[in-house]
Amino acid sequence: MSNLNNTTTEENSSSSSVYDISPSVRFWTYLFFDIISVACILVVLYLLLFDRTLRQALHNHIIIVLLFIGLIYELTDIPWILYANRWGVPMFSTTTFYLIWVFVDYAFYSAQIALFAWAVIERHILTFHDKWIASRKKRLFIHYILIAAIPIYCFIYYCLIYFGPFCENSFDSFIAGGIYISCLFSRTFLGTWDLIVHQFIPTLIIVIFSALLILRVIWQKLRLHQPIQWRRHRKMTIQLLSISYIYLIFNVPWTSLVFAFQYGLSAEAAYVPLLYAGYLYYYVFFLFPLVCCGSLPEIRKKLTQKLCWFLRQQKEASSKAITSNTLADKKFRTKTTTD
Repeated sequence: MSNLNNTTTEENSSSSSVYDISPSVRFWTYLFFDIISVACILVVLYLLLFDRTLRQALHNHIIIVLLFIGLIYELTDIPWILYANRWGVPMFSTTTFYLIWVFVDYAFYSAQIALFAWAVIERHILTFHDKWIASRKKRLFIHYILIAAIPIYCFIYYCLIYFGPFCENSFDSFIAGGIYISCLFSRTFLGTWDLIVHQFIPTLIIVIFSALLILRVIWQKLRLHQPIQWRRHRKMTIQLLSISYIYLIFNVPWTSLVFAFQYGLSAEAAYVPLLYAGYLYYYVFFLFPLVCCGSLPEIRKKLTQKLCWFLRQQKEASSKAITSNTLADKKFRTKTTTD
């Protein structure tokens, strides 16, 4: 969603370009966060996939899928954006490339936000209704099938939107570096469906169900007359609120502005806010793995262990080197004295 809406006029673009974020700022900030984010994804995936206990934990399965989606997105869509910002032109000047670009941009983002919305709901099931997934058959329908069905639906839906011959898209404004919106989305029912079902509702679910999970924990403790052990629940609270804040801060402005445009907000009024909302929009992908890395207690514990092991190995290697140098120096002095 990095390109300008087809309805925005050239006059509006030229008059508002003074407020735009410079391509160099976009390039260096995106490059910096993309490198850190990809490195973090690889580290977290390594720890989750090669540790049997973490790999088999049900609450980690959606996180693994989300990280793979983010990795593909940050190795495809983000480099294409970086190239366009660096050189001022798309990497390939073909309609097929433009369609693939916007497909990846929309489909992977929608799949990610929808999956995490389900992850928050599933956390309620894992915490308070574990009997729902007690058998293999129940886990298949409630857990595994839904994890697979959500991204498959998103990919099929956007394949039909972008590769189906339903209307003729213009890529003139896309090439100019604006915000691209499909001709099927321009103030149509499909545009409203996409905003409400794929962006607004998942974001609302993330925020509401994250808060409800914390409230349910507190209510259960009070109902059972048990003291609330904040140290025990602090990790879960920080994790859920941190990820929820990412979606709230970086996704809600974009969704609200596009929703307002769908219902009559003029292109002149929407142009500048959309530029900044579109710039911040990608930080959901950049920051998600960082929050996962810092807020999941199992990952943080593994990273601490790996870091301690690495530092210990470095210390031992340094001690051996010092000892070896000392012995060599003593031998040299002994030989010199003898001579």
